Amino acid sequence: MEFRNAIHNSNNSSMPGPNKLSWYYLKIIVNDSVCLSKIIDIANTCFDIGFSPSHFKTLMSIIISKPNKESYNSSKSFKSIVLLNTVGKLIKKVIGERLQFHAITNDFIHFSQLGDLKKWSTIDVGVVLTHFIYMRCVKNINTSMLAFDISQFFLSLNYHLLPKNFDKAGFDPKVSKFFGNYLVGWQTNYVWNNFSSQLFSVDVGVDQDLALSSILSALYLSSVLYVFEKQLKNLKISIFFLSFVDYGLLIT
Repeated sequence: MEFRNAIHNSNNSSMPGPNKLSWYYLKIIVNDSVCLSKIIDIANTCFDIGFSPSHFKTLMSIIISKPNKESYNSSKSFKSIVLLNTVGKLIKKVIGERLQFHAITNDFIHFSQLGDLKKWSTIDVGVVLTHFIYMRCVKNINTSMLAFDISQFFLSLNYHLLPKNFDKAGFDPKVSKFFGNYLVGWQTNYVWNNFSSQLFSVDVGVDQDLALSSILSALYLSSVLYVFEKQLKNLKISIFFLSFVDYGLLIT
């Protein structure tokens, strides 16, 4: 997995985040050929040895209160903003781009998955759904739909199972080895006003960072959807389904 061109592309794109100033300085750093080569060396070495440095997996969770709540006696009245190592975020974005390219090029992603992937968008969901309904109307067939949302989706992904999907998708074995290490050993401290806690382990599922979560969740779900499709065919059940990250539609 070559990172040089991908880092250049990431550097020229708009990179959202709570600390825009850090991205500004990062862009200055990666425009320096010596610094850029070092970052590329770090990324390539991580994959070669199957290891993700611990300082890239140490988070800071800033707890803030949600506005206009009648009471703040419940945890639901608060939310957290997670701060990550900036260089680590850049490398994660590059890895996510390369994973998407490889998975989509090799047609591993199930055709029903239309969310947060380079090849598809929410517009495509509307187009596919409209076409399906129209074709059934032409045949004078009614259409029924059941929408579902998977609660705590990203946190529920089995990080022991996920690396196995890289083998099924045809990735180099070093990729699954890297993610076997990357997905464990995460820790965070919680900051609330002037209070800062000790570090706690947060090895639960996949973090909801769009740089990697979209492709990791798509790879995870693909195997499930292929099995689901096969079972529907075996049972001769005529159901069409669409998946958009953590929610979807069952259409009949």
